[in-house]
Amino acid sequence: MKIALMRLAALSVAGLVLAAPFAVRAQDDDDDHDRARDLYERGEIEGLAGILSIVRAKAPGEIVAVDLIRSGGKWVYRVQVVAADGRRRIVDVDARAGAVVGGEGDDR
Repeated sequence: MKIALMRLAALSVAGLVLAAPFAVRAQDDDDDHDRARDLYERGEIEGLAGILSIVRAKAPGEIVAVDLIRSGGKWVYRVQVVAADGRRRIVDVDARAGAVVGGEGDDR
């Protein structure tokens, strides 16, 4: 019985250790969302819906990730798109002006 309890305790600790990075990441995601909402409400960035329309026109495909980053003193939406042929592209859009400012493609 004592051995079973020790194993259960060890598994519980291992589970907590393995889950900790996900808890931190979830908090980071919440902070990013709150920051984006605050910037949008203050008029410092455009809404995501309009930005995604711009990205779809530039790089058709499935949008798999969107990040709001600070680059060159500007807020930039960095959007990852996977095309129908499997190619991955990154499109950077100035979050305030709504203009494509860069990007890169996967040259597989």
